[in-house]
Amino acid sequence: MKNHLNYTMLCDFYELTMGNGYFQTGLGDQICYFDVFFRNVPDAGGFAIAAGLEQVIDYIENLHFDDEDIAYLRSKGCFSEEFLTYLRNFRFTGDLWAVPEGTPIFPHEPILTVRANAIQAQFVETFILLTLNHQSLIATKTNRIVRAAQGRPVSEFGSRRAQGPDAALLGARASYIAGCSGTACTLADELYGSPAGGTMAHSWVQMFPDELTAFRTYCKLYPHNATLLVDTYNVLQSGVPNAIKAFQEILLPQGITSCGIRLDSGDLAYLSRKARKMLDEAGLTECKIFASNALDEYIIRDLLLQGAKLDAFGVGERLITSRSEPVFGGVYKLAAVEDKEGNIIPKIKISENAAKITTPHFKKVYRLFDKTDGKAFADLITLHDETVDESKPLELFDPDVTWKKKTFTNFTAVELLKPIFLGGNLVYDKPSIQDIRAYCKAQIDLQWDEVKRFENPHNYYVDLSQKLWNIKQRLLEEQGHRK
Repeated sequence: MKNHLNYTMLCDFYELTMGNGYFQTGLGDQICYFDVFFRNVPDAGGFAIAAGLEQVIDYIENLHFDDEDIAYLRSKGCFSEEFLTYLRNFRFTGDLWAVPEGTPIFPHEPILTVRANAIQAQFVETFILLTLNHQSLIATKTNRIVRAAQGRPVSEFGSRRAQGPDAALLGARASYIAGCSGTACTLADELYGSPAGGTMAHSWVQMFPDELTAFRTYCKLYPHNATLLVDTYNVLQSGVPNAIKAFQEILLPQGITSCGIRLDSGDLAYLSRKARKMLDEAGLTECKIFASNALDEYIIRDLLLQGAKLDAFGVGERLITSRSEPVFGGVYKLAAVEDKEGNIIPKIKISENAAKITTPHFKKVYRLFDKTDGKAFADLITLHDETVDESKPLELFDPDVTWKKKTFTNFTAVELLKPIFLGGNLVYDKPSIQDIRAYCKAQIDLQWDEVKRFENPHNYYVDLSQKLWNIKQRLLEEQGHRK
């Protein structure tokens, strides 16, 4: 039994058997290009948010097989000794490009591309996918919830309902990138800087002889962070009145007017309106009302539409698990290989399901912004050696319905995929989580409100350049003739 975790071995077994096969058949040094992309936005939303790149970087920098790993693989009886010897000195020596964390992303466009020999490129598939899929999923769900709160702070409260420790920690990280004000998870604050905070549990109230004593004690201990849970017994008959007494007796004599109550059950719209009236009549106009209890973007939106007097939210299980759609669906597909002369040969995967047909070749992704209002209006996928000339009109066409065309002028084109590793060396300066968070907010602000709708969002266009579309059609026709 291993006494430590080596994430190098967090791979699908077929990546090792294929690697061994490539090694023994002479394909191990074949340079390959793999793309990560996804097919559908969770919750039928208008966009997703990329997250998890920092963990991909850490993984690639630490790739290695130790003696225990080699011994385990030998015990499986299906790997050649030459391949096991090769693995002893294994490291990533290829190239990797990715969109920065916090970038709004759309279906079918590469969000990460790997160029490496076949063994390395195939081997990193599982960890890259699990990391990007998980954090992008939570970031996407979080941002929907944050937008529903209309500027009110949202805290991530989901650790106890997450699917394991890593899901709790990295989910809290992704939620902070996408707009949460903080987390209940202390370790996430220590490791990633998502501010930890909280109030109290019902057990705190139950531990004291009565509710008022519990509230007074908490206010004495934490006078500058006093948020009292008022629904242990009866919100309006005892919880709010006792909170008011505790605030008036302990906080106000110290000149402290910043305080809060939390509602965790019942009709939150009704209770918050009644509580607000009671607090205001007591002169506690600065007291905030915080709501929790199985919230999501739709419940928060409806509460606010119903006139709920809520100032902040704590969201747990439906955020940390993305309960409404718990799978992101990113895939890792071969897009091209290089021959011995370095020529790039495009590869395509064909399916009876048109949505599963891949876009071949080594590619770039440009985001196009209107210079008039600064908003993003489309993404353009091109060949790796194409450039977009902003000084000339640009004609875009729908790659599926090609007769839909439009010409654009007065635009800015920005490349989305940034070099992360070149020749196995990290060339990317990892931003702080605060910088990622600020970047994410700024980039979402550049999306049209119609793209941000929860229901029936505008279909943001992801188009192909004419050259790339021609190559894809040629490969489709060639494969069709081979059937």
